[in-house]
Amino acid sequence: MPLYHAAIQDMQFVLHDVLGVANQDIAGYGDLDESFTAAVLEEAGKVARDVLAPLNASGDREGCHLENGVVRTPAGFKAAFEAVKQGGWTSLDCDPDYGGQGLPYLIGTAVGEMFISANMALNMYQGLTHGAYSAIHAHGTAAQKATYLPKMVSCAWTGTMNLTEAHCGTDLGQMRTRALPQADGSYRITGTKIFISAGEHDLAENIIHLVLAKAPGGGEGTKGISLFIVPKFLVNSDGSLGARNGVSVGKIERKMGIHANATCVMNYDGATGYLLGDLHKGMRAMFTMMNEARIGVGLQGYAIAQAAYQASLAYARERLQGRDVMGAQNPSGPADPLIVHPDIRRNLMEQKSFVEGARALTFWGAMLIDRAARSGDAQAEGLISLLTPVIKGFQTDKGFEMAVQAQQIWGGHGYIEDNGVAQFVRDGRIAQIYEGANGIQALDLVGRKLAADGGKPIMALFDMVKTFLKENEGDARMAPFLGPLKAASKDVQTGAMYFMEQGAKNPNSALAGANDFMHLLGHAVLGLMWARMARAAYASLDAGRGDAAFLHGKITTGQFFMARCLPATALHLARIQTGAEPVMALPAGAF
Repeated sequence: MPLYHAAIQDMQFVLHDVLGVANQDIAGYGDLDESFTAAVLEEAGKVARDVLAPLNASGDREGCHLENGVVRTPAGFKAAFEAVKQGGWTSLDCDPDYGGQGLPYLIGTAVGEMFISANMALNMYQGLTHGAYSAIHAHGTAAQKATYLPKMVSCAWTGTMNLTEAHCGTDLGQMRTRALPQADGSYRITGTKIFISAGEHDLAENIIHLVLAKAPGGGEGTKGISLFIVPKFLVNSDGSLGARNGVSVGKIERKMGIHANATCVMNYDGATGYLLGDLHKGMRAMFTMMNEARIGVGLQGYAIAQAAYQASLAYARERLQGRDVMGAQNPSGPADPLIVHPDIRRNLMEQKSFVEGARALTFWGAMLIDRAARSGDAQAEGLISLLTPVIKGFQTDKGFEMAVQAQQIWGGHGYIEDNGVAQFVRDGRIAQIYEGANGIQALDLVGRKLAADGGKPIMALFDMVKTFLKENEGDARMAPFLGPLKAASKDVQTGAMYFMEQGAKNPNSALAGANDFMHLLGHAVLGLMWARMARAAYASLDAGRGDAAFLHGKITTGQFFMARCLPATALHLARIQTGAEPVMALPAGAF
């Protein structure tokens, strides 16, 4: 089975050499010196390696089981989840007023990568809880916060979000779940939700469901939706658990992957619920959770690719197959290892350059979230809003692609479940679908985010690239990075201008090119990340700091991305500029 080891050296490089976290003027960042982050990451890496990763394959094989209305998680999951809770890992970036440690969101992101790579299904139980915690923290009353947050911070109670119904996914305006007001101020929630991750399990004393439903007087569509807190067990005034609420699990879905996370059909039969946030403004409150979840899913995209890359790299080094065309590299053996062959190298370099670029982008995104939340920086908030569909959509598309490429290196052995790499493909596939399918992310990017605030966020991104190019134009070593980055930025600007010019005349022209634009922008921002990493690596080499071999490897990997991957922006632009005609020309009945 594949072994997992956290990429701590690379994380430290991104945090300190690239982002310079300890020198940022963000509250709490002054404490993030190299020794502190190293200590946190090393301990988290041990938990990932020794506690979570050993259960990944066995949990996948065993899955979850429904017994008399209770979901039983795989063997070992309870003890592992308890170890995560006891280690304080669920509370890293939560509010100290409710038992959290108050660390930046960025640190929680770095630790989250490790836990996802090691065991994505198990990590989802706490990941979803964090999202529910954030929604209650942002929109709850003082009493609601006091009642629910301390237990959710510790994961003594876990959380979920309930949006989807069988007849409507993204189109939530068709929702049928109803909420009837009661004399005591509570609501009776009735309806059925599907695809509810961690909807029922045996890892916590209580499960706090956040449920979207329609209350009387809200009108049609999404404007009439409200959000409710619906606990599995009602909570008494003294904080103890009371009666079982009218919520039950109908079944566990049989899925392609993430077998060890219970994806449930949840039935609400007059369950007691409590309004969270304003009446008929549920989408506003739910999007607090959804936006955080989308960053988390983007994190899943590259974290699974990281685990798959490690497995394929180990196999490429060990598996003997064929001879190096330039001369035998293992003359005493029957064949050379796979890694000598150019096409295997290409495959591995595509995986490596994507994972490391995506890590840098996601960490930067997490820092923007911290800057917006802790410093009230409007530009940071605009940038992360723009980048969220890219981090979610582009990174999960590419992350799945990289997991498939890792499987390809194993050949037929990668198709055999016993070797473990197939699980990464199956688990990674869901990230393209949930928390808003990637087609929706592309439409959000082009239809809303691109023109948000008069286009200020995208213009700010262009200015960042322009400034970077100007600052580094005198360094000849940076030429392999600056030229491709400039060309990619120009492609993004041309694509955005096409939408501005054509979108009003023929909206289909923009919508038909949305997916390509998401990938165009995704490649471009990864190019910016690689250019920043190269500059940081050269600066460390010039100063005689760090591991020279690691830094040279970083530069070489970046050069590969700029030369072999970044030119994809031209392809995506060419597709965008064909407009809607090739996409819409065939009548619906002719398919």
